[in-house]
Amino acid sequence: MPLTVSRRTLLSGAGGGLAAATILRRPAHAAEFSYKFASVLPPDHPMMLRCTEAIAKIKEQSGGRFEITLYPNSALGADTSMLAQCVSGAVEMYALQGDLLAPRVPAAGIIGVGFAFPSYKEVWPAIDGELGDFVRAQAEKSNMICLKRAWDHGFREVTSRNKPINSPADLKGFKIRLPVAPIPISLFKHLGAAPTAINFSEVYSALQTGVVDGQENPLVIIDAAKLYEVEKYCALTNHQWACYHVAFNMDAWKRLPPDLRDMAETVFDAAALQERDDWVKSAQTLQTTLKGKGMIFTQPDMAPFRTELSKTGFYPEMKAKMGDQAWALLEKYVGTLA
Repeated sequence: MPLTVSRRTLLSGAGGGLAAATILRRPAHAAEFSYKFASVLPPDHPMMLRCTEAIAKIKEQSGGRFEITLYPNSALGADTSMLAQCVSGAVEMYALQGDLLAPRVPAAGIIGVGFAFPSYKEVWPAIDGELGDFVRAQAEKSNMICLKRAWDHGFREVTSRNKPINSPADLKGFKIRLPVAPIPISLFKHLGAAPTAINFSEVYSALQTGVVDGQENPLVIIDAAKLYEVEKYCALTNHQWACYHVAFNMDAWKRLPPDLRDMAETVFDAAALQERDDWVKSAQTLQTTLKGKGMIFTQPDMAPFRTELSKTGFYPEMKAKMGDQAWALLEKYVGTLA
């Protein structure tokens, strides 16, 4: 079911006979702009909770002119389908993770380069600065407009069913589910794993039936999707940092008058900053929560993974795919990778 914010449209002004006739033909509860907002994320993800609040504020502050209906939890299809719908305009808004754009625009995946960000000290200056601006500009090549502030989705960790993952050697031949995105697939291939690209809506069943032995996601998703029921071990690899942007289909964005565009950007960006704080607080408790549900945690040393990637040519390959401009911006914030 969608998460919907709805209240009576407030009409103002005496626009003359033609305008009055137009108003009379509009249904009593109809907004001037009604947009669908699609997401793969579960309803209790911090981004979805804050987006719900933001949608209510936009509805109220616009006097009912702008109504957004949120469809979380892959309600409008798999992640690749929702992306295609937003590109085409079938849905007006989408919670966009940059990696999914990489098949269309390779440089859009620059933030997802494996083991690039050591910590949040490097993340936020990069994503709020030139690197983030570069990535948001790439989305425009796919007919989407990303709002300025990214939403935290945390560092990604590897879960496994039969054995802990503590070194690159543990990944040799390991059947791991990955999103339908080229960068994580290349990352785990270079580490010797056997990746399978599967849409998120199918992850639980793929793990349950043994199609794959493991997967990788932030802890909040591991908990929300109940992956602890089918996975035993969680290695805190922090191999990629992930974020989402509120993205509009470009034509849908341009249809909004400037005042509604400004309002949407202001409200959603403020909510994104709140969500970042929410994430820090939730991260402090999630590991304890998952331990209580039976997961066993390990803390691998990151250096051997990065060494392995250098030896197998992952970083030079990524640099060639991303282009010199994207790579230089990444290294500006994280130091030399290749």
